[in-house]
Amino acid sequence: MSRLADKVAIITGAGSGMGREEALLFAREGAKVVATDINEAAVLAVVKEIEVEGGVATAIAHNVASEEQWISIVAAAIETYGRIDILVNNAGISFAVGMLDTTVEQWDKVMNINLSSVFLGMKHVVPHMQKNNGGSIVNISSIAGITGSQGAGAYTASKGAVRMLSKAAAVDYGKDNIRVNSVHPGFIETPMSKEFVGNEQMLAWFLSQTALPRVGQAVEVAKAVLFLASDDASYLTGIELPVDGGVTAK
Repeated sequence: MSRLADKVAIITGAGSGMGREEALLFAREGAKVVATDINEAAVLAVVKEIEVEGGVATAIAHNVASEEQWISIVAAAIETYGRIDILVNNAGISFAVGMLDTTVEQWDKVMNINLSSVFLGMKHVVPHMQKNNGGSIVNISSIAGITGSQGAGAYTASKGAVRMLSKAAAVDYGKDNIRVNSVHPGFIETPMSKEFVGNEQMLAWFLSQTALPRVGQAVEVAKAVLFLASDDASYLTGIELPVDGGVTAK
């Protein structure tokens, strides 16, 4: 498989869940992967998997809310592989607390990790894509970025902002042949969602919301991200792609 042959991709939050599946899949498709995560041991393990399969990858510990670390990550990617063709802003946190119970500190944390990280990644990667005459950015939002999400005001606001920031960047940098799209997962089985998916009552509610009566798998999101990152999506920019089993169709 070689849909990403000779491409260099930065993937954040690659230590587990959707990011892990994205890193593995991208490497299988020929990309050289710069895999980052706040959990260094986890992302090192993912890179080891990639290397065992014959792929090429680098693991870097990364706090996505830090501009200094973004500058270092981008510099490392350029030094190691010479270019950046793809950026997947996957890292994020879930935060199911009602607006009135959310502290300013909690609000800032959610915004920094879910939204500011996307801004910082694009800010420091886009100039290199401009030098390369193109690139693809995929920002992971959520169905909460399309519809209201009960009891999760900060999270919903952060994911909605990712959606619109992606559209703004698509408009600004289309002239540079840089495509920017957002992916909106629904109820996906990941370590982050384990406590919800593992709750029988919550699981029943999840399934009642979907047109396809099952929880999605992380690899299904990764395949959608791969499509948008690849040249197969060469005329797609500024779109929001729900990978949600039909939640937003209901």
